[in-house]
Amino acid sequence: MRNQAMTVVQTMFGAFAKGDIDGITQTVADTSTWTYHGTHEIPYAGEFVGKAGVAKFIQTIFETVDIQDFQVDQFIADGNTVVVLGSEQQKIKANGEILSQKWVQVYQVEDGLITRMDEFANTAHAEKLFTK
Repeated sequence: MRNQAMTVVQTMFGAFAKGDIDGITQTVADTSTWTYHGTHEIPYAGEFVGKAGVAKFIQTIFETVDIQDFQVDQFIADGNTVVVLGSEQQKIKANGEILSQKWVQVYQVEDGLITRMDEFANTAHAEKLFTK
């Protein structure tokens, strides 16, 4: 059974799959905070605030890697929280290294908009590849 929070997150993933940054930011609250937990060696790691911050986060991903495969494996919803499990393969544009990893993203949704996203992945492995 889908709830409203899951529907919003799935809409955002649909926009991401199309490379539609405007579509992504339409699902995000003005005060939303998105955090990719990792070191500064990963270009898109850090905290991004507001619609402009989310747009910068997504744009940085598109500018620094070619996404070769992106899979959403599972959505788990509990009230306003949606946990998404997935995997990806990306080619780092700066050096041609291939990063394959699983990830977990945790979303908070309020009033039909994403207010927070935290992403967790194998950042130690990613850091090694980005610094080669």
